Parts: sequence; C-alpha cells; structure tokens
Amino acid sequence: MRRSAIDFFQLRGQRDPQAQAARMAEQFVTQNRALLSLLDVRIERDYDGSDVRLLIQAGSAVGAIPLFSPTTARPDYGLVVQPRFPWAGIGPMLSEMGWRVSPAPLRLPLLRRSERRVPLWVLSFMILVRLKALLDSLNRRFEITTEIRRAPRGTVDWAQYAMRSLPRANALALPCTFPDLRDDRFLKGAVRHSLERQLRALETQKEQGAFVHRLMELGQQLLRRVQMVPAYVPSPATLGAWLQRPMRTEQFVNGLQAIEWTVEERGLAGLSDLEGIPWTMPMDQFFEAWVETVFRVVVQRTGGQMTVGRKRETTHPIIWEPTYLGSQKSLVPDIWLEWDSTTLIVDAKYKRHWEEFQHQSWSNVEERLREQHRNDLLQVLAYANLARTSTVIACLAYPCSSVSWDSLRERGRLIHKAELTVGSRSLHLWLTARRWPQRLNE
Repeated sequence: MRRSAIDFFQLRGQRDPQAQAARMAEQFVTQNRALLSLLDVRIERDYDGSDVRLLIQAGSAVGAIPLFSPTTARPDYGLVVQPRFPWAGIGPMLSEMGWRVSPAPLRLPLLRRSERRVPLWVLSFMILVRLKALLDSLNRRFEITTEIRRAPRGTVDWAQYAMRSLPRANALALPCTFPDLRDDRFLKGAVRHSLERQLRALETQKEQGAFVHRLMELGQQLLRRVQMVPAYVPSPATLGAWLQRPMRTEQFVNGLQAIEWTVEERGLAGLSDLEGIPWTMPMDQFFEAWVETVFRVVVQRTGGQMTVGRKRETTHPIIWEPTYLGSQKSLVPDIWLEWDSTTLIVDAKYKRHWEEFQHQSWSNVEERLREQHRNDLLQVLAYANLARTSTVIACLAYPCSSVSWDSLRERGRLIHKAELTVGSRSLHLWLTARRWPQRLNE
C-alpha cells in the first residue's frame, strides 16, 4: 500500500508540508518499528518530487496493532493486515486442522478504531480456549463457610443455637463456621457468565459454517463443567483482586483476561466500533498446519509413517567442527512421509510464487521471485539427501486461489514434476498447489 505522508499526517495547507511530512514519517517509522515487526510489516519513505509517500509492505502475518503518533506519542493510529484469502475459507480450515494455529492476542494498547474485517467467531474461539485452560488449571481452595450442621464442626455459635434452634426443639441444628476445601464458586460463576455470553454470540454466526457448531459444542462442554454454580458478573475490582492472587499461572491470567474481554464486550480489532484487541496470526505456520492436515489424510489412506517439523520430529542436527563454529545447526523438513521404498518430503511455502508462475514465464518473473524460488528448491533438495529409501520425492507446496486451482485441474497441471537419477537412487521433484479453501477429500 502507498499512502501520502502529507495526507496521512494532515499537513495540507501547512508551510513547507513536504519537509514536515519527511520528518514525521521518519519519526513515525522509528517509533513503531518494534510494533511493525510483530506483523512482519515494513514501512519505507519515498519521495517522487511532489509528495512524500509511505510504502507499506506486509509479510506473512495477519492481524491488527496500534501505531504511535509522532505528534502525540499515543496509539492514535492502527494497522490491520487482512488474510490474502478470505476469512470464509480460513474458518473451516482452522476447524479441520484441529485449531493447531489460531489468532493470538498481543499485550499492547487497545486499538480505538477498527474496520469490521474479522468475524465474531475468531474472538469467541480465543476466549473458549482460554476458559478451558483456566478450568483445567483451577485448584480447590479453603473458604470460610457457615452452615447449619447436625454435628459440631469448627466454631459453634452457641448464642444463636440457644436463641433459634432450642426454642424450636431443633437440637440437631448447630450453626457452625469452619474452613472448607471447595471450588472457587465466584470464579467459576464468572466463567459460566462468559461462556453463556459467547454461546449467545455464536448463535448469530451459524451461517458461517459447520465449524461454528463445533465451537458451540466446545462451549457447551465447558458450560456443563460449571453448571452447578450460578452465573456471576465480576466487577473490575474483583478481577483486580483475582489477579493479585499468589501462585497465579499463565493459564490463570489468560483466563481472567478472557473473562474481562467478555464482561467489557471488547472485540478483536477489525470487528466492531469498540476498543479492539491487538492480535496476530502467522499465515506461514497456518499454511504449514493445513498442508500437514491434508497429508495426514493421505497417510491414513495409504499407510506409512508421518513425522512433522512442527513437533521437532524431523530435526536432523548439523555437527560442525569445532562445535562452536558454523551457522545453521539443523535441517527441519516440514513434513516427512515414509513407506517401504519411498520417502515423500513436503515443504510448505506460504508465498505467491505459484500464482506468479501461472501468469508469467520464468524469464519474465522478477529476479527477486526467481531467487526466492531457487532457494526453496535448494532447501527441499537438501532435505532429500536425508532420505534412505531408493525413491525420494521432494515436494514444494504453494497456496493458490480457487480460480487458479480449478483452471490447473482442468488442464491437468496441479503437479509439475521433474526427475533426477543419481546412481541407484531416483529423485523426483514436485511443485504443487493447494487450493484455498479446499476440502480434505479434494
């Protein structure tokens, strides 16, 4: 995106607006460099002789962050990076892959303005996961309890016993005060309130797809765990007191934050006109998790073994001599599938290369893209050297749009293949595309 710095900082009509815009743009980029790195965004200045422009280039992450103003030093601006492919396709894919990757909130100032770009279920999913972790981590605690008991326990209020129980001929009704080990009823009540609110919100999102029903099922499962306590709406003072508890865990703090978001009706930045929660999601990890999900189905249908780099199962260390020298310490293929005589190594790349190569010849693609693609090829070929079987398939998987995928399928070009023979080994190189969105059975 290109934006005029003069218009962005509202300098039209000022004396020497170009010089002011150049100084403010430099300060703006310097102030927000750390924030921009959270979304893998780069901003550069450019001057075309008449205007100072901000050149904004996104990387492989989506999300929303606040940006500090060079004039007020407050987060008066916000940046929203949308997925290259629509949320309507990302939702079902998140569900199919078991929510391995999901939007993550950032501990940053809230965004004051938003653009209604993120569906409601995204925030509900984040809150439900945090509430589940909170319930899983809750410990029972001692509470001072007053009850009418048939046998003495703790301290007996004999005065009340003499005035209320004995005159009514109820000699076995003893008012006792004692410490009792029980669940935190008020905290669980707050969890119940949050769950009920999120389920009501998800009711309005059913048309988004079946994955919303799965989220609602998760919410109902959690609700059954707290149905024995009444719903409770905590005040800000109560939430603050809970946060001061000793031995609080990360799951506890994140769960209280989810309760706070629900009580104060905050939305993800891009969702509503309320203050937005900054968030991010790495789309390269998202695409890797999707490709992993697809090939798990392949393994189930064909047999064989599968290991994934996400769990560090495919790590092959590089041993340098001496050990304190050297650069890269290991090779970690994304996906490794192995049968008796064949190994399939898949490296998922969240890049535009496939779309670019379909519309332009190799000689017409810009040098930067060609160099990146060469690096991808060399990387997957290095992985192929780790295989022990007689046949090795090294596969680069890129995303592509539904229109491109349908066109490729009609022409029989979903996989581009090449073959190398080295001694007794046969090495196959595949370039393939995964449609977005795509069902697992395609």
